[in-house]
Amino acid sequence: MKLVFAGTPEVAVPALDALIASDRHEVAAVVTRPDAPAGRGRRMVASPVAERAEEAGIEVLKPNRPRDEQFLARLREIGPDCCPVVAYGALLPKVALDVPARGWVNLHFSLLPAWRGAAPVQHSLMAGDQITGASTFLIEEGLDSGPVYGTVTEAIRPTDTSGDLLTRLAFAGAGLLAATMDGIEDGSVSAVPQPGEGVSLAPKITVDDARIDWKAPALRVDRVVRGCTPAPGAWTEFRGERLKVRHAALAPDRTDLAPGELGVGKKNLYVGTGSHAVELLWVQAQGKKPMAAADWARGVRITAGERLG
Repeated sequence: MKLVFAGTPEVAVPALDALIASDRHEVAAVVTRPDAPAGRGRRMVASPVAERAEEAGIEVLKPNRPRDEQFLARLREIGPDCCPVVAYGALLPKVALDVPARGWVNLHFSLLPAWRGAAPVQHSLMAGDQITGASTFLIEEGLDSGPVYGTVTEAIRPTDTSGDLLTRLAFAGAGLLAATMDGIEDGSVSAVPQPGEGVSLAPKITVDDARIDWKAPALRVDRVVRGCTPAPGAWTEFRGERLKVRHAALAPDRTDLAPGELGVGKKNLYVGTGSHAVELLWVQAQGKKPMAAADWARGVRITAGERLG
């Protein structure tokens, strides 16, 4: 089939690579978000998907909005049979959805209908799920509500961050998306409507969502830290300034600390929660680079009874 791939961040690149490598399909063009400022110099930078497409000699389309007439005209000129999508980052209007004969097929990083929305991996971790996965589905005008072509499952490991899990799902999902394109072409797969039960929503994680509540049980604190790493980053406050917690571990043997209270050891830093303590492993002070929590504690000279939050 002739394909136009839509995607933007690094997590979409494995799927693009899988389709480029396929001997059954032609990636005629890529649709991605416009260049955006990045880094200290805030210079304009192309998306990871745009960079990969340019390396492969594929035409790159960067509409400000996917309803822009110039973009729609070019899409019609290309005449794709199907448009696979991975984390494109913009809503597709019906006028765009109607262009490819076989529709737009999205790779979504959850087992639909669970965790529809922008942040399925983060919400799955924060909810304490043990199993997640990826789904391919036909895009409709509703939020991730279209019929499903296929799924793959992935176990959530006890120390997974959202970054860890998303990386694994990106590669597993790439194979699923390529197989879905094959099945659509030869008629061996068909889309099955999602069940009405089991629907959950995964809106974008806000900075407020990432704030640690030290009165919550340690297990909840651990899930927030892992779910919000690397972005937006779980955080708390210390001496009136924001402190990000990049990596932590459960410390069930420490039950002597009140919620938020810091306990400093020779090589360890603990903080109390609503149940037992957690050990802080990596933290990032405001305006600083991430560092080992024990080194940070020595630098700020924590006094007895000081607390986070």
